Amino acid sequence: MGLAIALLTISDTRTLADDASGDQLRRNLEAADHQLYERKLCPDDRYQIRAELSRWIADPMVDVVITSGGTGLTGRDGTPEAVAPLLDKTIEGFGELFRVLSFESIGTSTLQSRCLAGVANGTFVFVLPGSLDAVTTAWNRLIHPQLNPDTRPCNLAQLKDRLKE
Repeated sequence: MGLAIALLTISDTRTLADDASGDQLRRNLEAADHQLYERKLCPDDRYQIRAELSRWIADPMVDVVITSGGTGLTGRDGTPEAVAPLLDKTIEGFGELFRVLSFESIGTSTLQSRCLAGVANGTFVFVLPGSLDAVTTAWNRLIHPQLNPDTRPCNLAQLKDRLKE
């Protein structure tokens, strides 16, 4: 089996029953032979977001955390601010490359994307916008290939055991 992945949807309006982006991520990770460790929904509140992420980051059974939502520019969008202080290292290229790929489908609107990725306590963390298009692009073109140990010349999966050196 692959990696244990926790999913967190950040939204004041969605429920797990109508979370299309979270459903898509779940289907994708299971199709890639990864394990859904846990899936939760959290309101746009930076302290609740940090509490959920901190619990998973501290859990040695969780390899990856993926969040969706709360990355925009409105007053309630605070996911990047909630997550950034928890990261030991950022993966700068993730946000940069996501915006390049996203530009292909949404044009200059991609400049509003504040997605990011990093490592915290040996756990990979990916912070994605909440749209179905965004999570599909991020999973298919960035996350899935990097969590696949067969991706060459290198991938994040092969680094997992060395993150706490």
